[in-house]
Amino acid sequence: MRRVCVFCGSSPGASPVYAAAARALGERLVARGAALVYGGGNVGLMGVLADAVLARGGEAIGVIPESLVAWEVAHRGLTELRIVDGMHSRKAMMADLADAFVALPGGLGTFEELLEICTWAQLGLHQKPIGVLDVEDFYRPLLDLLDHAVAQRFLRPEHRAMIAVAADPDALFEAMQHRPALPEPDKWIDRSQR
Repeated sequence: MRRVCVFCGSSPGASPVYAAAARALGERLVARGAALVYGGGNVGLMGVLADAVLARGGEAIGVIPESLVAWEVAHRGLTELRIVDGMHSRKAMMADLADAFVALPGGLGTFEELLEICTWAQLGLHQKPIGVLDVEDFYRPLLDLLDHAVAQRFLRPEHRAMIAVAADPDALFEAMQHRPALPEPDKWIDRSQR
């Protein structure tokens, strides 16, 4: 995992534990020799994460749409800042640049990015590791929903298992490196019931 794309909030959240987790993740990325790829912001967990990487001498690559640059939320101190025409271009470029994906706490954008990258893996568009840094059970409701989707036969267990989960960055990276192989792209549970 030479470059890790991190999805996270543009808000710091309600508790200082979220910023502490973003800082710790940034520090562990640098310690592992991995570059950060992220949404290019200087606010919220995004800014904390990038600043932690840069403070340790690491590489931080931001990808941000022009519209957000105009809002003055782009981080101007990054190793590299790529400005794109929109959100779809942003996600595609981040995915192309990354060898793996991690989600920190965040809101709708973070959820959407995480679920889209999982969908791309389910469809066989990539085989890159995916992880969730589950800070104080922030992602427990979403993980419970995914488990419910498995129980209700809308999600295959193998696809649910592609998401590594841990509360500690090192444990998460270890789980991501030893994840089970993804099945051949076939998202349907039982074709005879279509």
